[in-house]
Amino acid sequence: MENFDYDLRSIQEARDLARNGEAAAKKIAGYTAEQIDVILKSMAKAGEEHSLCLAQMAVEETGFGKVMDKAYKNHAASTLLYEEIKDMKTRGILCEDTTKQTFDVAEPVGLVMGIVPSTNPTSTVFFKSMIAIKSGNAIVFSPHPSAAKCTQKAAEVMCEAAIAAGAPEGIISCVTMPSMGSTNELMKCKEVSIIIATGGPGMVKAAYSAGKPAIGVGAGNSPAYIEKTADVKHAVRTIMASKTFDYGTICASEQSIICEESNHAEVVAELKSQGGYFMTKEETDKVCNLLFKNGHNMNAKFVGRSPEVIAAAAGITIPEGTRVLIGKQEGVGEGYPLSYEKLTTVLGFYTVKDWEEACGLSYRLLQNGIGHTMSIHTQDRDMVLKFAAKPASRILVNTGGSQGGTGISTGLPIAFTLGCGTCGGSSVSENVSPKHLLNVKTVAFGLKDCSTIVDDDPTFMWKEKSQASSCLSPAELVASFEKKESAPAASCQSGCEDNDKLAALVKEIVLAMKGQ
Repeated sequence: MENFDYDLRSIQEARDLARNGEAAAKKIAGYTAEQIDVILKSMAKAGEEHSLCLAQMAVEETGFGKVMDKAYKNHAASTLLYEEIKDMKTRGILCEDTTKQTFDVAEPVGLVMGIVPSTNPTSTVFFKSMIAIKSGNAIVFSPHPSAAKCTQKAAEVMCEAAIAAGAPEGIISCVTMPSMGSTNELMKCKEVSIIIATGGPGMVKAAYSAGKPAIGVGAGNSPAYIEKTADVKHAVRTIMASKTFDYGTICASEQSIICEESNHAEVVAELKSQGGYFMTKEETDKVCNLLFKNGHNMNAKFVGRSPEVIAAAAGITIPEGTRVLIGKQEGVGEGYPLSYEKLTTVLGFYTVKDWEEACGLSYRLLQNGIGHTMSIHTQDRDMVLKFAAKPASRILVNTGGSQGGTGISTGLPIAFTLGCGTCGGSSVSENVSPKHLLNVKTVAFGLKDCSTIVDDDPTFMWKEKSQASSCLSPAELVASFEKKESAPAASCQSGCEDNDKLAALVKEIVLAMKGQ
């Protein structure tokens, strides 16, 4: 047999998976809600059973994060997600308006392509598999090369559980030979109906350029504002719990803390007491030189790493028990690397005079991760309303970014794909859910007689208007205006300014009609 190059074999594999996936999608499209629920239950159970071993695989393969936290993310993306979506209507009639005589009917989109990041590989597979099946679709995954094995295993777990419960072969699959060629092939092949892209900006942009519907999410850069009325101890506890969760690999995690001059001392003391280490200017520079390359692009070697690993590599000494490294910042943008996204255990720190200054600072910080998430800790509801205007799709109040943004500690839908809205270059601003993988058709019954609709409409005064109308043709309008324009000026001074404005407007219209 002729030997083919790796990239050619990976492209062929992608084509085969897409064809099989499309066939599976056509079959599952006819399943009932009851059949779908049996499959989902099986998948959730399998996800729970494999949550720990897959977490271990992910940490070993990528070096990112903590096993326990990744196991909990797998738990959230299987057991907790199932409980949340099990009663969601995704088959048949979704809703009906008896007054307008319309009803909405759900239809699966077909084959979904899921692009998986290296930071949350197994939980993302669980999540996307669950929402794809719930909405009656098949899904094929394209893994990140540095997390290929654990991603493939997670997809295998989901697929075997689904098939065991009655799903068709090929319902969930994953590329085993990841390459740019295979990813591009899947993104552009006719069998794929929609793409869900979770990953770096380049990959998300490529998904949107594939010529088909896509749901992509951008980078986060969430500031956490501790307002003067906040319970500082609670605020710091939640921020620390969030930023240390899986060592900061969730893009909704806090990236900077903002406090006011009035509570600065209390916030600093509380951060120190809970394991925050404030680096000196020299230490901050060393850590920044380690974390970033080519400006503010983060060095993958230090994504999801403990403070000890980062400190040792940077050549600085930190106290035992340090949970987060904190660097004071005086500005945003170039020259201030900690004002950008840091998916690891490092935070920027800012002090402002008041909420108005915090408002402006939050806005500038969010420009480096626009549309994603921001947090505010306050007891003042009016303050929450002021910050609700910020360019972030999730405004989290008195909770952690990692847990709150993903819906684990809030009432948001549980999700590991978080939309950033149009300002962030995303087609959705919500937490992605099964509803985003449905085509919703509307059935509408006729309410009016089309043959008499004009005569029967009491608000359409055509007869009265036509009888009273003295509308001029375009040529007559031009002639009339030119005649008035050449006539002597009227002696009456009343309303001259308004007449001049009206004349100027009419002149513009006339010139436009003449093509000038």
